[in-house]
Amino acid sequence: MSVKNTLFLVLLLFIPVSVAAHILEWGELTVFITAGLAILPLAAWMGTATEEIAVVVGPTLGGLLNATFGNATELIIALVALNAGLVDVVKASITGSIIGNLLLVMGFSMLLGGLRYKEQKFQSVVARVNASSMNLAVIAILLPTAVNYTSLGISEKILQNLSLAVALVLIVVYALTLLFSMKTHAYLYDVGVAEIEAEDTPHTKPNIWLWSGVLLGATLLVAVESEMLVGSLEVATSQLGLTSLFTGVILVPIVGNAAEHATAITVAMKNKMDLSLSVAVGSSLQIALFVAPVLVIAGWVLDQPMDLDFNPFELVAVVVSVFIANSISSDGESNWLEGILLLAAYTVLGLAFYFHPVLDSIG
Repeated sequence: MSVKNTLFLVLLLFIPVSVAAHILEWGELTVFITAGLAILPLAAWMGTATEEIAVVVGPTLGGLLNATFGNATELIIALVALNAGLVDVVKASITGSIIGNLLLVMGFSMLLGGLRYKEQKFQSVVARVNASSMNLAVIAILLPTAVNYTSLGISEKILQNLSLAVALVLIVVYALTLLFSMKTHAYLYDVGVAEIEAEDTPHTKPNIWLWSGVLLGATLLVAVESEMLVGSLEVATSQLGLTSLFTGVILVPIVGNAAEHATAITVAMKNKMDLSLSVAVGSSLQIALFVAPVLVIAGWVLDQPMDLDFNPFELVAVVVSVFIANSISSDGESNWLEGILLLAAYTVLGLAFYFHPVLDSIG
């Protein structure tokens, strides 16, 4: 058993601990920390179950399943937070996920992979397609904010209607990217698919009913843990001296995507940079083109003011992240120094988010 799997197995102990902390009222901070740790292995189990089911149902349905459940953990946490009225945290988690995948995950992947292999290569065509898709996502989340700041007296209802229309466009684009990657131009992604199959496909056919049960059980447990995490979030982060902005941008995405992050870094260290980038960049695209629009629609259904009008500072961070990630990945090669540059950018942005309230109060 690998170190990663052993760690996730040990972290399962935090599921009963978090429940006990909640029932016995051990304090909001204890509940927040234990629930967050409990979500990490559950997210890993969801990912494993999805991959095992994909083996049985075939590449097309399997790809669709992976595309749907790729960020399920974070979507569940965001939906629970949205239902609780923590709209600012939800918006921050969207931008934080994009930033984290493009800078933190890609950075560690390129750094650790580059230390083991001098230079690593990946499909530059796919990198350019992904870059174009991310540029569209940036434009889509930038425009509602621009409309709000350049219009006098625009109502929240109009802003939400605009965001809803943009969300529908993004979902259509996401569906077309799936068609592109799985059907019309699947040959561009064959390297990543072959690597997944070589590494993850077992000799015997997986039991689809067993893994469907695992997926359902893990999903339900993630929902329960997310309720406790979100319920204790405001008090716990206040005790830690953190703001909702920093929590949403940095902490929530790390909890929701830790298992996926570990996978991207692990395969990069095996010189499978195509697969590593498909996980990191693919996750960012899914957040921008699928999860964010779904949350806007969910906000409309739940009667919560969820729209694509983001904090301007969050947008600056996203634009910076997309710019540097696109410039580094466009040549189809990576090395350890490029990984350092991405991690340095993430660190600087993280510090800026941490001190942002101080800057804001001075201004």
